[in-house]
Amino acid sequence: MTIDQLDARLIALLAAEPRLGVLECSRRLGVARGTVQARLDRLIDRGVITGFGPDVSPEALGYDVTAFVTMEIRQVAGHDPVAHRLAHIPEVLEVHTITGGSDLLCRVVARTNADLQRVIDRIVEVQGVLRTSSIIVLDTPVPYRVLPLVANVPQRVTR
Repeated sequence: MTIDQLDARLIALLAAEPRLGVLECSRRLGVARGTVQARLDRLIDRGVITGFGPDVSPEALGYDVTAFVTMEIRQVAGHDPVAHRLAHIPEVLEVHTITGGSDLLCRVVARTNADLQRVIDRIVEVQGVLRTSSIIVLDTPVPYRVLPLVANVPQRVTR
């Protein structure tokens, strides 16, 4: 699955200004409105663009603590039942199956360090979770990003 330079420029434009309409994108990119709409539809259909919702800051909602929690689980029924139960805890933002000494990695948020204990207690209560270990985030010098990957699209050579 690859994208070309026009796709990359369209993605970068929408990432910078997500509220732009197709007509304004076409104007800024110097291509026809139909081209932008077709490209956008294709990028969505192929799963390159996965959403247009607002990015919400947990800190702005009062969740000032972020932590990563690893879990060892009872793997009788696999990872899915545990992940499904974890998804019912609002402070669990992500769950990943991982390799190594643990089975799952979660990114969680809490209002305070004391509240983090409450969140971890809820995680430990999930049927199938045997043990957890947590790491509290002090700072995020490089936040989650994908635009550098988009910018790394190779130029097509035309002869």
